[in-house]
Amino acid sequence: MRDGVKVPVSDAVQVELAAVAERYARRAPTDRYSLLQPDVWQLVHERQRAWLQGLVARGLTDTAALQLVEVGCGAGGNLQEWLRLGLRPEHLTGCELLPERLAQAREVLPVNVRLVAGDASTLDIAPASQDLVLQATVFSSLLDDAVQQQLAEAMWRWLKPGGHVLWYDFTMDNPRNPDVRGVPLRRVQALFPQGRIHAQRITLAPPIARRVCALHPALYSVFNALPWLRTHRLAWIQKS
Repeated sequence: MRDGVKVPVSDAVQVELAAVAERYARRAPTDRYSLLQPDVWQLVHERQRAWLQGLVARGLTDTAALQLVEVGCGAGGNLQEWLRLGLRPEHLTGCELLPERLAQAREVLPVNVRLVAGDASTLDIAPASQDLVLQATVFSSLLDDAVQQQLAEAMWRWLKPGGHVLWYDFTMDNPRNPDVRGVPLRRVQALFPQGRIHAQRITLAPPIARRVCALHPALYSVFNALPWLRTHRLAWIQKS
């Protein structure tokens, strides 16, 4: 549905992807997400710990054997993390809508990491071939329900039986940013109705994190101990 008019899914995808690219283009360059910022490195370290704990809890400790696709790989930061966790470059695939960000990823990742530009839902990935399919703050940038659904169906199709969609996204709307919307747990369940979902809230609300870390980085953990101040959900969604 677009402005009250129902359009075919294929057309909706093209409209929405063009809108996503335009929304990203409007964002002014900033160091807000630099790892040199104390709130950012604590956010990243918290998420890394959650990923590691999840791998161990599920017995996925032979990381060199794991196949992983990331939807919306950006400049390659998450794929670099998975390389450090022991995944092999030839077992990694990243898809990114924005050519300039994909070019940045190509500069920093090994040549045998597969990188693909364009619509992730049309990515040429063999069905039931992936152990993990990762998305980090992608679905909150997709404002069209049909586009979200098409991407979720593709991600699910790529998974092996027993594999997991690894989901990281924020749960509530940002009243200051109409270009994104929160994805509550009920929506995640609707997108992956056959999945077995284990979810946890993590990540101190970034505006709060920036303010308290400006006073002292240790305050991140203090405020993050309050569950209602955590704005993101990390979920493991298993394909039974």
